[in-house]
Amino acid sequence: MERVAAAPAVAPRWGGRRRRASQLLERWPFAGEMLRLYASLLDAQERGYAAALDDRPGRARLVSYVAETVMPDIVQETLAVGPPGLVDSVRERAAAGGLDESVRRWLADETQAPIDDYLARAASTPVLEALGAAVWREAPPAEGRCPRCGGRPQLSVIGEASEELLTPPRRLQCCRCAEEWTYERMACPACGERTTSKLPIYADAERLPHLHADGCESCRQYVITIDLRRDRDAVAVVDELVALPLDIHMQERGFAKIVPNLMGI
Repeated sequence: MERVAAAPAVAPRWGGRRRRASQLLERWPFAGEMLRLYASLLDAQERGYAAALDDRPGRARLVSYVAETVMPDIVQETLAVGPPGLVDSVRERAAAGGLDESVRRWLADETQAPIDDYLARAASTPVLEALGAAVWREAPPAEGRCPRCGGRPQLSVIGEASEELLTPPRRLQCCRCAEEWTYERMACPACGERTTSKLPIYADAERLPHLHADGCESCRQYVITIDLRRDRDAVAVVDELVALPLDIHMQERGFAKIVPNLMGI
C-alpha cells in the first residue's frame, strides 16, 4: 500500500478553534448559524485528522479515503446542526452518491456546485492537514499558491512584530490543507499585481478592528486579512467567518473572493 512520510507530531489546535468559535458566537450573533455549524464540523474533522494519522493513506488512495472515511461524518454533522436549506441540499446530494468525484474535483481545483465544494472541502482538509506532505500537488505551484499542495489562498494573516522584524510578514493560508506561507505585503495573491494604487484596503475599524479586506483593481478579487496585532486571541480560519460585513461590502462593489470560505461566503 502506498504511504506518505510521517507528519509532524503536533496536532492542529482543535481546542483553540472550538474556543474561538465560542467566543465569536457570543460577540457576533449575526454569524451564529455559521459558527455553530463550524463548531460541530470540528468534531468530525478532528476524528478525520486522527484517523488519517493512523492510516497514512497515500496519494493513490487519497480521494477514496476522504470519501469513505471522513465524508459520512461530515454529512451527519451537517444534517444534525446545519440550517434547513443546507440540510436539504446535503441530504439530496448524499443520496445521489458519487461524492468521491466531488472530492477529486475539489482537490484538482475544478469547478463544481457549491454543495459539492462544501462537502469535499470539509472532509478533505483534516486529512491533508494530518498527512503533512504534498500528496496532491503534481507540479511546482504558481505564484500565490500553496507550496505544499498547490491550493489557492483562503485568507491572509499579519502576525505580531518581533525584535528581529519590526514589520511582521504577511502569511497566506491555504484553502485546502491550511498550510501557511509568507507572501509580499503589497501584492495581490490572485494575479500578482504590485501597483499600490490598484490594491485598495477596506476595513470596518469600529466593528471588526482586526479584520480588513485586501482588494485588487486589476483582477477584481480580494482576500480577508486577520491582523493578530489587534487581537492576539484570533484564530484566522475561525475569525474569517465573521468578516461577513466586509464580504458584503466587497461583493457589492464588484469584487469576488479568491476562494469562498467553507460556508460559501
